[in-house]
This record gives sequence, structure tokens and C-alpha cells, in this order.
Amino acid sequence: MAYSRDDIDAVRERTDLVELAAEVTKVKRSGRSTMAVCPFHSEKTPSLSIDGARGLYHCFGCGKSGDVFRWIQETHSVDFAGAVELLARRAGVTLTVDPEAAKRRGQRERLVGAMSIAVDFYTHRLKSAPDAGSARSYLRSRGYDGEVVDRFSLGYSPDVWEELVKHLRDRGIRDVTMVKAGLASATSRGGVVDRFRDRVMFPIFDLRGDAVGFGARVLDGDGPKYLNTPETAIYHKSKLLYGLNWAKSDIVRRDTSVVVEGYTDVIAMHRADMPIAVATCGTALGEAHLDLLRRFSERVVLAFDADEAGAGAALRGFERSVPGDLDLRVAVLPEGKDPADVVAAGGIDSLASAVAASLPLLQVRIDAELAKFDLDEPEARARAVKSAASVIALHPDAITRHEYVNGVSRKTGVEARFIEQAITEARRKSSSKRNGGEEPSEVVAPVEHAASYKVELELLRAMLANDERLDSLNISASLFRDPQTVAAFPTVEALLDGLDPGATPDLGAAIGSDDSPEAELLRALALDMRPVADPIELVDKLDIAGLDAEIASITRTLQTVDRDADEQGYSEMLQRLVALEQEKRVKRDIE
Repeated sequence: MAYSRDDIDAVRERTDLVELAAEVTKVKRSGRSTMAVCPFHSEKTPSLSIDGARGLYHCFGCGKSGDVFRWIQETHSVDFAGAVELLARRAGVTLTVDPEAAKRRGQRERLVGAMSIAVDFYTHRLKSAPDAGSARSYLRSRGYDGEVVDRFSLGYSPDVWEELVKHLRDRGIRDVTMVKAGLASATSRGGVVDRFRDRVMFPIFDLRGDAVGFGARVLDGDGPKYLNTPETAIYHKSKLLYGLNWAKSDIVRRDTSVVVEGYTDVIAMHRADMPIAVATCGTALGEAHLDLLRRFSERVVLAFDADEAGAGAALRGFERSVPGDLDLRVAVLPEGKDPADVVAAGGIDSLASAVAASLPLLQVRIDAELAKFDLDEPEARARAVKSAASVIALHPDAITRHEYVNGVSRKTGVEARFIEQAITEARRKSSSKRNGGEEPSEVVAPVEHAASYKVELELLRAMLANDERLDSLNISASLFRDPQTVAAFPTVEALLDGLDPGATPDLGAAIGSDDSPEAELLRALALDMRPVADPIELVDKLDIAGLDAEIASITRTLQTVDRDADEQGYSEMLQRLVALEQEKRVKRDIE
């Protein structure tokens, strides 16, 4: 770890986890605990419990748990050190870096460092270099001034083979790092050259705000219109959305995100006081992108050009399923116009209206299917119903499917029962197609817990609460038999060592961002707000459970022992069994 424990503890103490959560999801305070809609899985009823005092969270729906650092890691896609740095900046804590540990920070820091230098290089080149005149003219034609260039860190890559390479070398960046960052390409002669030449540069930032890649628009000459950074250790286009680093807070506040096609569309919407726009980075919008957006909002609006290359792509997307937990919608724009065109033409109000009046994606897809057929002809109506049914069948919710059935029935005049039949057949065929020819999925055996598992959990809860009644008990590891509780007990025991009865154990500091099963279990128990059971009764129950386990073990052994071959051993076990049974009866009588 690159930072001292004292620094990390200081960051933890000065960070309010409830405030962090409120930036990305809906929270509701209830006494010491706060309940929130979990951003890590799909839900409408809050199941995420947050203990602000201890800086811990646990979701009783999906099982995700952690502390302030784990929260940042999960919501900002950074490692632990990155989470510490982000929260330190936020809390005003100056971190003390261990030079030796810093050297081990790894590849990410080297690649991000090279990227940062490249962003500054390209931006400076755009602003001042004579050979960037065509790039400046292009940006002026878009209405971009110096403020836009600075705000979005736009740049220009010169039409020279080794300009950036030389600049990076002068700043101590090795050739291998340039190639791994996607800034340079290796040559057949063993050298490297600039990957991007004579292009307008759009830096792509991750959620943390680090530049991880580029979208580069050609100005003149051959090559693709846009050339993106290749897949690298820090750039994964299927998991990145251009502009999300700027838009995430506004998306949470407005409870809406807008997905557009290009970088210039994002910039146009941000300039038009709609800073909730994002775009994919040279790839189709996929499930991973939606997983990213659902952290911040349930409503996702697709605002693509209405022609076949734009909205058509949205209609063809998500063929396998429709994300039922998201309100996925389509904003209808004028044909041949993308958001940047609409804004440039002074249509800011019409763009805002199109977003506000967006239609459910499934509705748009159904309407598109029906439009392919002449609904005045009986046979065409039948084909239209089957086509629409195949789309409705994708939705996982039966009530929603029923509502769409009624809509199709009104538009086609076909009775709802026939449309329902078509949907059932479409779902059957889809299921058969998915399963056909595939190996059966591996059957995972359910976790088997000890018979006393629930009682052991309750005793751990009492210990985490440092119930004063514990002071009269001698609680040892021998009381726990389930593998999970056995693994968790030493942490709790160490927490209570030297602590006055009733004082709150600092579980947050003890397990931090530990993502082990036992750490997750302890966070869940600590955030369980039910009244704590009497630990004296719990210990009595576990004592009896221990006797039951030993009695069962001896009984099984006696059934396999050859009495004639080992008469003494048999007799000793039998005596032990009788003694255990007597002890159990005594304990039950006392109880």
C-alpha cells in the first residue's frame, strides 16, 4: 500500500458515506441507519443499509458490502489506492507517500500518466501550432471557442510521425508504455511512431476523471472518420461512456441520462444546458453500458439520428432481452438531424422537448414492426402481429407484456388472445433456441451450513453490538461450528479485546474494504437493525448444539465399530455417549 495507515484512517474519519451514496442513488435516513436504493443491482424498494457512524454499507438484496473506500472502488471503477486519493482530495487530507510502495503502484499509473501528458500536448498544439489551423477551423465551424476547448480538453495531433513520441520520451515515458497506452504503434524496424496524426482529438475520461483513451476525428486524407484508442489495460470501450465523468452528478439530480451517438453530440448537449449526455466510444450501446448508467438513474433516453444509421441501430439492439428494470426510451429527432445539428440550428428547446416526450424503446420497436405491413390486408395483419409479438416477448415482465398486447390489439384489430398466443409461441421458440445444442449449465450445490448456523450468527451480532451481558460469559471459538462463523469469529474477538462493555467496536477500521466472505458477513450483521437476542440464551443453545453434534458423531461411530474386535473402545464411547446425554438433559432442565 502506498499510503500510511494513519492517513487512511484520517480519510475514513473525515468522509461521510451517506453523502457519498446520495451522489449516486436515492437515500432515506432512518435513525442511525440510512436506507438507499442499491446502485449495484436492479431494485425499486431500498435494500441497501448504510451506517454512517461506522462508514459501512450492506445490501440485503444483492449482498454487496464494504466501507467508504469500497464504495468508491465500486462506483468509480478505481483500485483501492485510487479510492484513497479521491477521498483524500475531497476531505482535504494530505497523503504521505511511501516512495518504495509508490514504485509498485503498477501499470495503471504509468499509462494514465502518459495519457495525461498526451492530452496536454494535443491541447497545446491545437491552441498555438500553425499546422493546427485546419483543426481550429473545423472546431470554429462547430461553434467551439476557447472555453469549449478547455472544458473538454480538445486537441490536435500533428501530421508528423514521431512528434508525440519525442515529447513523451523527453518526459521520461518509455516506448513500451506509449504502445501499451495506445498512443504509439510499433514499427517493423523495432521503433515506434505516433498512432494519431492530423486529427482532432477528443480525450475520453473514466469515472475517476483520468484520461484513458482518445476518439480522433480525421480532418483530411485517408482512414476512418474516427479512430479510437485500441483496447488497453485502462481503456475498455465496452465499459466506457464518453462524458459520464462530467454528467454523472447531473444525471443523479435529474434522474435521466441521454445516450447520443458522437462526441460532438455530447458537447452540444452539455453546452445547451443538458449536461446529462453520454456517448459510446466507437462501439454499439451494450448491456455493460446500461449497467454503468443504472448506477446513476433508472431512466435512459436514446437520442439518435432518426435515420437508419441512428435510431435503426437502437431498434435492433438488445435482441436477447429488454432491461425491465430500466426505463429505456427513445427521443424522436427530426430525420437526418443529430443532437449537435439540432442545437446548431437553434433548436435547444425542441431537443429538450424531444427528450421529455421520449417513448419507451419497446413501444418504438413495436411501432416500427407494425409499420412494415399493410394492416388493411388480413394476411399482412397476421404477419404484423407475429412480428410485434416477437418484440413484446422480449420483455421479462408479464404485466408490461399484457399492456403492449392491448395496444397492438387496438392498432391491428386482432383480438388480444391471439396476440397472447403469438407471444407465448415466440417465447417458447426463443427459449428453445437459447438452450438448443448447449451444454447444460453446471449445477452449483447449495451451501450447507451447520445446524446451529443461525444461532451462531445471532451471537456474532450480539458481540458486534458489544452487548453488556457478554461480560458474564466466556465466549470461545469452540462455540462456533459453521465454516463462515468460524472464519469470522477471530475478527470479532480481536475487536472486543480490551473494549469496555457497551462501547461500539470499530468494525469499519478492522475490516475496511476487505471483500472476503467473512468480512461481508460481519458487515451484514453489523447493519442488521433487529433487536439483539440475549447472548446468555444464545450461548446455552450453542452449548446444547455442541452436545448434539458430539452425540451424533459418537452414535455414527458406534454403528460402524466391531464390538467384538474392540470391546474396550466400544465401551468407552458408549460411556461418553451416556454422559453427554445426561449433560444435555441437565442443561435443558436449567434452560
